[in-house]
Amino acid sequence: MDERKGLKNRGMEREDVDDRRKAVSELTEVEFDAIASYPFDPSAAKSNIENMIGVIQIPLGFAGPVLVNGDYAQGPFLIPMATTEGALVASVSRGMSVISASGGANVKVFSDAMTRAPVFRVRGVEHAAEVMDWVNSHPGELEMAVASTTSHGQLLQVEFYPNGRSLHLRLSFGTGDAMGMNMCTIASEAICKVISDNTGAELVSVSGNMCTDKKPAAINSINGRGKTVVAEVTIPKDIVEAKLHTTVDAFVETNTRKNLVGSAMAGSLGFNAHAANMVAAVYIATGQDPAQVVEGSNAMTVAEEVDGDLYVSVRMPSVEVGSVGGGTKLPAQSEALDMIGCRGSGMAPKLAELVAVTVLAGEVSTVGAQAAGHLGKAHSELGRPSR
Repeated sequence: MDERKGLKNRGMEREDVDDRRKAVSELTEVEFDAIASYPFDPSAAKSNIENMIGVIQIPLGFAGPVLVNGDYAQGPFLIPMATTEGALVASVSRGMSVISASGGANVKVFSDAMTRAPVFRVRGVEHAAEVMDWVNSHPGELEMAVASTTSHGQLLQVEFYPNGRSLHLRLSFGTGDAMGMNMCTIASEAICKVISDNTGAELVSVSGNMCTDKKPAAINSINGRGKTVVAEVTIPKDIVEAKLHTTVDAFVETNTRKNLVGSAMAGSLGFNAHAANMVAAVYIATGQDPAQVVEGSNAMTVAEEVDGDLYVSVRMPSVEVGSVGGGTKLPAQSEALDMIGCRGSGMAPKLAELVAVTVLAGEVSTVGAQAAGHLGKAHSELGRPSR
C-alpha cells in the first residue's frame, strides 16, 4: 500500500511539472520539447528547484586522465566537465597530459571552514567591546547553540569586526562533507539569539556580507572560505618544449606579466588566467552551487624556473564543495561524482583536491598557449562552428 502511494505521489509531481510547463507554453507561445525531455522523476529535485517545468541540459565531457598525488585523491582520474565553451575540455586535457607526463600534480587541503558573518546593532564602541568580551568568555554556550541545530557542524572560530554602532562577527564552521552554507546559516541564527539575549546587541542580519558569500572579497582570498587548496607540478624543460611548444622562461614571463602584474594593475582578486572556467565546469557537472564560482575564481597562479625546469602552482583559498547534499543527489550529478569516486561521506576533501588540479591543468595549458602565441588558433579551430 505504501509503495503504491509513493508511486502515485511521484506521478502527481510529474503531472504538476507537466501542468506548469503547459501553462508557461500557453503564456509564451513556445513549445518546450527539449526542456520537457529528462530521464529522472521530478521528486529527485524537490529540494533543488521551485516551479519546475523541465531541465536545461548542458553538454558533459571529460578531461584527462590526470595523475594526482594528493592526501585524498591518488592515481589517475578522468574529470567530468559540463560546459558550452568549445576548446575548454581540450585545453584542460592538454594540461593534464603535461602534468601526467611530469609525474603528476601534488595537491593539499590546508584549511577547511565555511563562514557566516552576522551583523549586530550595538549602542557604541563600549557596548561592542562588552559584546565581544561576553562572546569570548562563553564559548560553551555558543557551542551548545550550534549543537542544538546540527550533529554534523561545529563552531571553529569567531572573529570580530567592530565599526561604530555595527558589530560584525565572522563565524567559521566545520561542516563535514556538506558544502554547509545552509547548516552555517541555521547554526548562526541560534548563536545570534544567545548573544542578543545575553548582551542586548540587536541582530540586523544573519549575513552581514563579511562571510563573504558569492561576491568577490579580499577576506576570502586572504583568510579562505570553504577549503583552501594548493596544487603544484614541476614540468621538465623538455616536456615544456615538446608539449607546450614554448620555453620555461617564456612561460614564467607570460605568467608574471599577465597573471600577476596585469591582475594587480586591474585590481583583480583573481591572479589567474581563467580558473573560473574549470571551476564552473566541474561544479555544474558534480552538483555544486554554480554561484560559488565567484569564490573559486579567487585563485593565484605562480610560475618559477627551478633548476632549469618549470614549477607551476595554483592557490585556491575558497573552494566551496560538498560530496553530500545540495545538487549532489541529482541522478546525473551523482553519476559524475561516482566517476571520480567523490560521492558520499568522506569525499569532500578529495573533490576539492581534484578541483584544484583541474584548475592547475587549465592554467598550464592556457598560459603555455599564450606564451607560444597559440591561444587564438585553438579557439578558432575548436571553439567556433564550421562555416
